[in-house]
Amino acid sequence: MTDVSVNTAPAGEPMEMLLNMGPQHPSTHGVFRLVLQVDGEKIVDSVPHIGYLHRGSEKLCEGEQYHQVITLFDRMDYIANFNNEMVYCMAVEKLMGLTVPERAEYVRVILCELNRIASHLLFVATMGLDAGAMTPSMICFRGRERVQTLFEAVSGARMMHNYFRVGGIKEDLPENFGEMVAELLPLLKADVEEADKLLTFNEIFLARLKNVGAISTEDALDYGFTGPCLRACGVDYDLRKAQPYSVYDRFEFDVPVGLDGDCWDRHYVRVQEMYESLKIVEQALEQMPEGNIASSLGRRLIRPPKGEVYVRAENPRGELGVYLVSDGTDKPYRLKVRPPSFCNLSAIRHLLRNTWIADAVVILGSLDIVLGEVDR
Repeated sequence: MTDVSVNTAPAGEPMEMLLNMGPQHPSTHGVFRLVLQVDGEKIVDSVPHIGYLHRGSEKLCEGEQYHQVITLFDRMDYIANFNNEMVYCMAVEKLMGLTVPERAEYVRVILCELNRIASHLLFVATMGLDAGAMTPSMICFRGRERVQTLFEAVSGARMMHNYFRVGGIKEDLPENFGEMVAELLPLLKADVEEADKLLTFNEIFLARLKNVGAISTEDALDYGFTGPCLRACGVDYDLRKAQPYSVYDRFEFDVPVGLDGDCWDRHYVRVQEMYESLKIVEQALEQMPEGNIASSLGRRLIRPPKGEVYVRAENPRGELGVYLVSDGTDKPYRLKVRPPSFCNLSAIRHLLRNTWIADAVVILGSLDIVLGEVDR
């Protein structure tokens, strides 16, 4: 839906026009609206409008028992379900002083890294579509389908898994999980390589993304950028390395960084991250021990002691933080999420100023937002 309103101006002065972009799903990556103030094809200013997907997830947590909250985190960033589940479970575990069995930690890492790859594959697919390329999306969805088939074998669901538990995981892996992952990894690597070779250094793709939507390191930090968006500006900061959690300190992997902080760097950093995630999964599969999958907590009702904690982890979109307050009952007194998509999106007005209308969708797409998490 595109609405146009014209502002009349005195003779000899530029005439600006308001262009309503959205809120339609395909080109705005969710139910998101931008009001563009344009002078010809140039964007003079913009006003983002969010809240179309608001469901009050944080408030809903206060009415649910601790184990029931996991499903709400599945539905915030619905492209990174396992990653979201993990941060919440880590917060409750820290509050209760629980130790998660090693086997469960390895399972969590494998599933989270495969989820990171699936998320980035969707990003590459839509980035190609935003720039006018159809074929890469077919390749990326083929790879994503392979990952989701594995997820379905593990949790019974393709997306809304509800598989992680406070103190471990819901149930042990299928007997042939090792063989399934071993078969998946080379196929997934081939999918990533094919999409990378077809798109990343394509002449048209470079022309559409290079030096478009650039942001300085200082501005990125001021706006609260984290994850690939921040690393694209040259900042070597990844929570899995900077403040290792779970068993990430046992793996060898690199942190890809960009140079210019433009749309192409944000794309390329995510492509390189998929190769690194494949390395982590391969190492975790080799190291994964036998043993318990859950702590001694079992299926007892969860009642953390009074207190508050803040836990953060590296979501595919950046730093996902959970601030949790307990009053000693079986339900959270307060739960606040620090969402990476919301913080990254806060810079959209800055990024769009003095760019072209044709670049608006590409710049927005390069932030890789998920509106379920932005609006909550």
